[in-house]
Amino acid sequence: MNPVKPEIDSGKPANILVVDDTSANLQVLTGMLKDRGYKVRPAPSGKLALLAARREPPDLILLDINMPEMSGYEVCEFLKADERLKGIPVIFISALTEQLDKVKAFAAGGVDYITKPFQMEELHARVETHLKLRRLQVELLETNARLEKANDRMSRDLQAAARIQETFLPREVPRVADLDFAWIYRPCDELAGDGLNIIPLGDGQVGLYILDVSGHGVASALLSVTLSRLLSPPSEPSSILIQDRDVANRFAVTPPAVVAARLNELFPFDAEIGQFATMVYGVLNAATGEFRYVSAGHPGPIHLPSGAAPVILESQGFPIGLADDAYEERSIRLAAGDRLYLYSDGVSEAMNPDGQQFGDARVLTAIGQGRSEPLQGGVATLLGEITRWNGSGRPHDDISILAIEVPFAADSATSTSKLS
Repeated sequence: MNPVKPEIDSGKPANILVVDDTSANLQVLTGMLKDRGYKVRPAPSGKLALLAARREPPDLILLDINMPEMSGYEVCEFLKADERLKGIPVIFISALTEQLDKVKAFAAGGVDYITKPFQMEELHARVETHLKLRRLQVELLETNARLEKANDRMSRDLQAAARIQETFLPREVPRVADLDFAWIYRPCDELAGDGLNIIPLGDGQVGLYILDVSGHGVASALLSVTLSRLLSPPSEPSSILIQDRDVANRFAVTPPAVVAARLNELFPFDAEIGQFATMVYGVLNAATGEFRYVSAGHPGPIHLPSGAAPVILESQGFPIGLADDAYEERSIRLAAGDRLYLYSDGVSEAMNPDGQQFGDARVLTAIGQGRSEPLQGGVATLLGEITRWNGSGRPHDDISILAIEVPFAADSATSTSKLS
């Protein structure tokens, strides 16, 4: 029966370098290994062995210890110091039988030690074993290199996707009467399922929303971006925030309940994907202070009246795609000095190291504590309390907050702010 040729790469027989200063030993070893189908290169000295290995790195080296000019220990040490050659397995073959000699051989970097005289079958078994191990090592290195490239590519893709997602956040918030805005957006991963924006709708009206797609990662981010495309400014053809556009490019603002119903129609729940979205969307009339809003399974807005305690507004409504019931629109009138906070459930459900949630009561307390600060400072106070509560741990969910303030004086300067 013909022996099976050991293969390291691409169907080629394994390449073995045999090093021994005794020509008889070199001939015997070379002949035995060639009979088994290996490609064998003999080297009569350590220096020639190093030259041969550097010219064409072998798959395995059989190395004698007692040689003139350069011992096998020294050859092995040179091999292990070379970045290209250090992974090649070295089997020492020697007449030295002392335990200290074997220890020294392994310390120099050898993987095995065969004592002369040796049995032919023992030699073949050791050689085949270490060639298999070397093949596995090479395959592992190649797999790790491919994984590293794939991870680098994925990291770049995620960074590009995150930049795309950021384009749907408020950039330069346009002046809308004298209203003041502030927001934060803190994804817990590279990509977020949250989304928020401030959209001027003309005639002193401004749309505000925060949405939250269930789950994390690419799938959630894709749905979040898709929803954000539909909740875009009237200048975008995809926007559903306006309706009945005429030839003069005049339009009517879509009522919040109709916006939610339209999204509910477009994104029915898919059991295979298992994703859904929650949202609060509202339209504020800067002239009257009326804020008309709808909730789709989302935490209710928090109203901070000037001189009174903050309160969570009523927010009944089912998440997008989970039911066919009509959405109910609600309204509240904001007075001068009032603030309104919209936020994702990553705020109230932030966990401390003991697994306790931040909770609505702490959210209300933190918002109340920040009332004496400018709006940006008030939002920073809320974020600071959440961060302290979370401790040094990674947030379990995205954190998004969008706040608006009605100024006291009609002629006060408009300001916009963003916390990074």
